[in-house]
Amino acid sequence: MTVADEDVLRRSLSDALIARVVDLIRSEGLGPGDRLPAARDLAKRFAVATPTIREALRQLQATGAIDIRHGSGMYVNAALDRIVIANPNQPALDVDQLVELIDARLVIEPHLAGLAARRSGPATTAALRRALDAAEEHLADGNDARLHEANMAFHRAVATASGHRILHEVLDSLLSVHAGEQREILLIFDDRSRDHDEHRAVLAAIEAGSEELARDLMRRHLEDVAAAVARRRSTP
Repeated sequence: MTVADEDVLRRSLSDALIARVVDLIRSEGLGPGDRLPAARDLAKRFAVATPTIREALRQLQATGAIDIRHGSGMYVNAALDRIVIANPNQPALDVDQLVELIDARLVIEPHLAGLAARRSGPATTAALRRALDAAEEHLADGNDARLHEANMAFHRAVATASGHRILHEVLDSLLSVHAGEQREILLIFDDRSRDHDEHRAVLAAIEAGSEELARDLMRRHLEDVAAAVARRRSTP
């Protein structure tokens, strides 16, 4: 057997084990936060070596399906049932790709903001207000890292409020995989107060149930960010 054949067999076994672990989680009704059996116990159950099951478990962890906590155990994550997952290998993006990243968000986020306005209610908008309250606090204290987290929480909360699970997952994957680039965008945009004011305007439109206005304001907000990144691209 060649080395290539061995690699194929190893990948096939790993894929089969991943499927069996997922089946185990679902058949036993395990949900987010529930603990999985130890790797040694899973190896015995599936009649494989412990290092083999560990490889499959590491792949599940890479997709966010499970969380391996050293010294504590393995736990089911909510991401197990996601349809769209982020690439765990995070390539660096150049400035041209930063523009494309904003373009991708421009396709998705205005639509999500409109849906959030259509379905707005106290429960769906509470998370939006909390995110912007946190952003305002960090705008005042100058903590850019926390400000960035609050801003991204706002965009994710808009996606959640939209009720569109697939596009929510697509956006979440973009924001998760390219978190470093998103922080770079904040530095390039370099108008934190204006950024915050635009977020507040989007929230007001969503709370008012104004679908068209929410779409337009989110589009304009992202277009402003895209223009700032494009200017950076054209700067020698």
